[in-house]
Amino acid sequence: MAQGVQQLEMNPCAGAVKSLPRFDAYILETYIDDLRELRTKVFDLFKQHPDLLPTVEEGLSKEEHRALVRRSLHALLGAGFNPLDFFHRDQRRYFYLGECLGLVDLSLMIKSGVQYSLWGGSVVNLGTEYHRRKYFDDIAQFRLPGCFAMTELKHGSNVAALQTEAVLDVLTDEWVVHTPDEGAIKWWIGNAAEDGKAATVFARLKVPDPNGGAGKFVDHGVHAIVVPLRDNNGSLMPGVEIHDCGYKVGLNGVDNGAIRFTHVRVPRVNLLDRFGTVDKSGRYSSPLTSQARRFAATLGELTGGRVGLCCGSVGVLKGAITIAVRYCAQRQQFGPPDSSEIAVLDYQSTQQRLIPTLATCYALHFAKNFLVDRYCDMKRTKDAKLVEEVHAISAGLKAYTTRYTANALSVCREACGGHGYAAVNRLGAMRSDHDIFQTFEGDNTVLLQQVSALLLKEYRAQFQGAPLTSTYRFLGQLLMGSLPNNPLVTHETDVRHLRDPAFLTKALEYRTARMLFTLSMRLRKHTPKLGAFHAWNKCLNHVLDLANAYMEGVIYKCFQRAVEGCIDPDCRRALKAMADLYALTCIEGDMLFRNEEYIAPAKAKAIQRLIVSLCSDLRGVAVPLVSAFNIPDHILRAPIGLANTGASDVYKEYLLSAGFDV
Repeated sequence: MAQGVQQLEMNPCAGAVKSLPRFDAYILETYIDDLRELRTKVFDLFKQHPDLLPTVEEGLSKEEHRALVRRSLHALLGAGFNPLDFFHRDQRRYFYLGECLGLVDLSLMIKSGVQYSLWGGSVVNLGTEYHRRKYFDDIAQFRLPGCFAMTELKHGSNVAALQTEAVLDVLTDEWVVHTPDEGAIKWWIGNAAEDGKAATVFARLKVPDPNGGAGKFVDHGVHAIVVPLRDNNGSLMPGVEIHDCGYKVGLNGVDNGAIRFTHVRVPRVNLLDRFGTVDKSGRYSSPLTSQARRFAATLGELTGGRVGLCCGSVGVLKGAITIAVRYCAQRQQFGPPDSSEIAVLDYQSTQQRLIPTLATCYALHFAKNFLVDRYCDMKRTKDAKLVEEVHAISAGLKAYTTRYTANALSVCREACGGHGYAAVNRLGAMRSDHDIFQTFEGDNTVLLQQVSALLLKEYRAQFQGAPLTSTYRFLGQLLMGSLPNNPLVTHETDVRHLRDPAFLTKALEYRTARMLFTLSMRLRKHTPKLGAFHAWNKCLNHVLDLANAYMEGVIYKCFQRAVEGCIDPDCRRALKAMADLYALTCIEGDMLFRNEEYIAPAKAKAIQRLIVSLCSDLRGVAVPLVSAFNIPDHILRAPIGLANTGASDVYKEYLLSAGFDV
């Protein structure tokens, strides 16, 4: 393997004349990945079970793929891994494990996430000690496969409008869970079609009205209740109807189903009542004073799912960019007259497609690490401000990361030409399986609105003199009047200035602050005439742009912090070049900087030239940069992107996969 990688690194063709200093990929790996021992154990487990690593996922029926995922999960548990224990006690390892499983098979990652983060996590985080004692061990060992039954046919993102009912029967001390119409059928429920024995069902909690007559109920809003689905023989429980959602665009190893409840009775104690409980008489009580606060607290405990999707999405991006960079570094096409052909990666057009993608992959890696650390701090401290911050950052980073990865998967596929279209090279399966990441655990458009809503809240709070958390402190510039453009900086084109972290940070902060200010003014203008809802809708594109701009600033700061923390000088230079490239690409791609005259035309052209130059510089170290992800060949499984091949036999594994004797 080492010889093949060295050959890839040492054979850039004549067109690649510029390069950063070469570095040891292992040194960079040790810096960016402090949990690699866990990764090695996971990947070694699957090396011992090659039958769990199919070469072509698309060739499996959904039944075969589901059986494969089930076997993989049992193998993981049999080897001593305990994902639910990680989720409960060591969240960093849980999210890291999910990223590893995503590289093996995204269906396996999602199946595990449904079982442990959603089903198990809802019991752990929304229930009490009673529920944890009753269910924890069986969930952990997959003896009690379960579901997270939130989404309905007619309501997905608007959780507050769910229609499934849970009505208390005081005489029998039971909840009667019922689907009132077809629109309230639970839909896309993972684990439901085949495996699920129980589900956390989100339903409108209704108890007898103490001030009303017979048949009068008080609706306390959406709560979570554990509802049995199947008995130990796999037969559906009375009143439970489940149908398979069938084939999907991807993730066919996950058994999604649709569930209808017809007056299903469960004990009153099955209510996951950490935030609201009901006694035998039907009296409702809660430590939180309003239905809105209880609802927010309930959903706030589910942010771990978004964090997990960020990690899984970054893992997929690492795999795809590894395949594309390695292949394009070996694939040779055309060249000067009477000369050898040159590598595809030596063409400027390919560099400008793949190198910024590689830089962004690193940026997102450090950003998701930041999010995971903040999430762990939140779980440890329960700090209210930190809960709010993690909610916003997890929403924004999930939306930004999954959208970027979805687009980047197509970029990587196209960069690999026709061979990238072969199922055996896995880019197609990655693209199909990952696509839904943009929708579940919160539709990206909805999540971005939550980010902007929090920014507006923080901005308005300044007028009451409220202190800002460190994450939002730069917004104070707005009140201090420090945003006017400096003509000297506006026209500065020196490379040292353009690569100065101070300039890049201030530019991204200026954009966010300016967009926040103008959005606030627009909403203030339109709300009196249109009302809050229609004013928001009129400004919705602005709302989404603000959230994306804010996230790019957060991501760049995470990347710059990682650059500063790297001790090895050659690795640090490569990281610095990628961080600069990421920020400059964000600036170059947004017309706001020129429309606001923050960047003069000459400076804009200088930024474009610098982007081209940085892509050229990074071309020579692109292979060791992807090698630092250290995805083993048996996990990557793409013949055109393996580490143990050089330019002379790049097609050998590919030919073997097609059945040729070579």
